Amino acid sequence: MNLWRWILLLVVVAALAAFGWHWVAVDPGYVLVRLHGWRVQTTVVAAVIILLLAWAALVTAWRLLRWPFGALSRRHRRLSRKRLAEGLIALMEGRHGDAERDLNRASRLDALRGVSLLASAEASSRRGEHGRALEILAEASQAAPQAARVLRARVLRRDGKSAEALALLAPDADKGALPPGGWRELALSALAAGDTRRALSALEPLQKSGALGARSYTMLEAKVLAAAIDAAPDGAALNTLWSQLPKTQRRATAAIDAYARRAAGFGLVLPAMDELESALRREWSPELVEAYGVLAGGDLDARLRRAEGWLALHPNDPALLLAVGRICVRSRLWGKARQFLERSLALQPGAGAWEALGDAWQGQGDAAQAQRCYRNALAMARGDIVSPAASAVPGVIDTNAIALEERDEHGVPRLRG
Repeated sequence: MNLWRWILLLVVVAALAAFGWHWVAVDPGYVLVRLHGWRVQTTVVAAVIILLLAWAALVTAWRLLRWPFGALSRRHRRLSRKRLAEGLIALMEGRHGDAERDLNRASRLDALRGVSLLASAEASSRRGEHGRALEILAEASQAAPQAARVLRARVLRRDGKSAEALALLAPDADKGALPPGGWRELALSALAAGDTRRALSALEPLQKSGALGARSYTMLEAKVLAAAIDAAPDGAALNTLWSQLPKTQRRATAAIDAYARRAAGFGLVLPAMDELESALRREWSPELVEAYGVLAGGDLDARLRRAEGWLALHPNDPALLLAVGRICVRSRLWGKARQFLERSLALQPGAGAWEALGDAWQGQGDAAQAQRCYRNALAMARGDIVSPAASAVPGVIDTNAIALEERDEHGVPRLRG
């Protein structure tokens, strides 16, 4: 198709040239130039051609005159781009002094000034020279004001001046004009400054931007929600905050965990248990199961029956075994508690299980075994070697996983290879 278009274009050009030449040949025109006794006579066609040639000669001469200066300019641009690349590589490699030197040199080129100064400020901040970084950002704000403002907030936060960083970003946040990096810095600065309301307000625009990956956003959201819930001064404020959170945030594991522990601390055990049980019905979570066993108060018998019912579906979950063991300890069922706690330790040793087992031994009046379990809990927390679990009858701890029978849609048991 393109070939036919070119052929058609050439035919049209040839036809116009033929008609034009015929029109000029009939009357080529006459041009007379007189200047100080000089007389030049020619046709219009020749005059146009002479003017075109003169213009081409002038352009060529001008370019030849500018060539040395252009060569210097091209060399300057080439060296600046090279220094920018070397500076960024040095920044990524942790050679912050070299990075700052190369980036400052690259900033002499106007086209690279903004990005070079921003990267240079980041290098200074990573070296701990926050004052120097702020000075560089003052220059960078002329080329990239919004990026410089976000990076300034980050430098201030790193320097322990979270309140100043928050005040810097707040005006744009109120207008909804922050870039994604600004919303993230706003959340982190607000957390550091203790302003959980500001931190919560940054979550929605940050999520809509999609700038953070799912994992990074979930971690930040969990941190913000936990801080906001822990900052609630009383039970009424806690319930008000919880009811105002979006449904998706109220279903976050970290938020439910923080709410349950905080509510139980205010004596709101039933709402805490309801949230935990509802969340565990939706999706099984070892973190929430652990919180279920830690919370004090409530109907211990009902909680124990519920937890033992979960064991039928999750017999090999060490967090559930630990939770059941802790509930048994509170119910003074010392022997039953030891069975669950020793099995939890056999599946996954942990400081919490050792501590709860020590409480069970203490309840049975065996101070020596209790002290050994407490020492193991401390050693586990420090990462030291622990002594083996002490059971009343050697060798009775069952460390084998319990196999659950699985059936297909026709009721036929599945075979595991």
